[in-house]
Amino acid sequence: MHPSPRGSRSSHSLSTVPDMVLLLSYWYTSRELTIRLSFFWVSLTSTTIIGSFLAAGILKMRGVAGVEGWRYLFLIEGCITLVIGIVAVFYLPPGPTQTASKFRGKKGWFTEREEVILTMRVLRDDPTKSQMHNRQYITLRDLWKSFSDVDHLPLYALGLTTYIATGTVNAYFSLTLKSLGFSTFNTNLLIIPSQILFIINNLGLSFLSRKLNERTIVASLGSWWQFPLMLALVLIPDSTGAWQKYAILTLILGYPYAHPILVSWNSRNSGSVRTRSVSASLYNIAVQLASIISSNIYRADDKPLYKRGNRVLLAIIILNLVIFAFTKVYFILRNRNKQAKWEALTAEERATYLATTKDEGNRRLDFQFAH
Repeated sequence: MHPSPRGSRSSHSLSTVPDMVLLLSYWYTSRELTIRLSFFWVSLTSTTIIGSFLAAGILKMRGVAGVEGWRYLFLIEGCITLVIGIVAVFYLPPGPTQTASKFRGKKGWFTEREEVILTMRVLRDDPTKSQMHNRQYITLRDLWKSFSDVDHLPLYALGLTTYIATGTVNAYFSLTLKSLGFSTFNTNLLIIPSQILFIINNLGLSFLSRKLNERTIVASLGSWWQFPLMLALVLIPDSTGAWQKYAILTLILGYPYAHPILVSWNSRNSGSVRTRSVSASLYNIAVQLASIISSNIYRADDKPLYKRGNRVLLAIIILNLVIFAFTKVYFILRNRNKQAKWEALTAEERATYLATTKDEGNRRLDFQFAH
């Protein structure tokens, strides 16, 4: 089985996402964060493309020094990851005002004026980032506040349903291609077109979201892309040629990837550093659960075409589109409700509220949810 190239459905990348989102949020505004996250998953997919070529050669090392080829594969990958990890520990700064060190230069990366500009533009986008630094621990009380924030539930639901269909197809892509008669070497090469298309659509979707300042509708385009293709998999006769089936599977896996949008959207709607760090973890737990679900949809008694499994995936895609619609309506109504309460206050009452309120983050009346 070929390893999953999609960062949101691979456990090794999932564990880094909350920390990465929190770190990047101190460097970029909420709209910029989506693009930066897109490049993260593009780099992950690019390494898989390169790995598809390298694997063919490395796996042929089986027998060298009496060691299996797959052991060399894991050893080489592990060594590269270890080196990059060690360099990152000493090289990456906590924030734009802390870049000076013996490893990054005594003067740092920016002048004092540049640091002020970088900091102010981020704080204007989200003033709550000044309330807590990204090395400060979260108390149990803070943790409970984040867990009890029901306004994040629609985004967690999207994390659970958005990637199941493609995660299932991707997990069995190599096995499916082999069942269609393609060799192992050709299978590794035939995976590459879907990854290239994935990169193009990933970046395209993120740039479109930033240009339109729209999240829900743009993020749902990936599910609309999947719907007719999954319907085709359900309806095509068993006699359909191998290349036609390959084309459909490739298009499904090359879908517009909404994960960078959903991750940055979740960060934007947190409204505080405490909530942001926990909500990113909870969102990724939902995505991890989706990975578990996707690995159990295709069953042995349904192979090699998995007609029953594809009908289940089609139903999940439809459910996902319904959740997208619900999420859009939910945040619109929440914003209207908050705005009505805010406008009902006099100027003096607003000033008193801002000075004395115990509401935090997205619970404040002057906070509006992005959608």
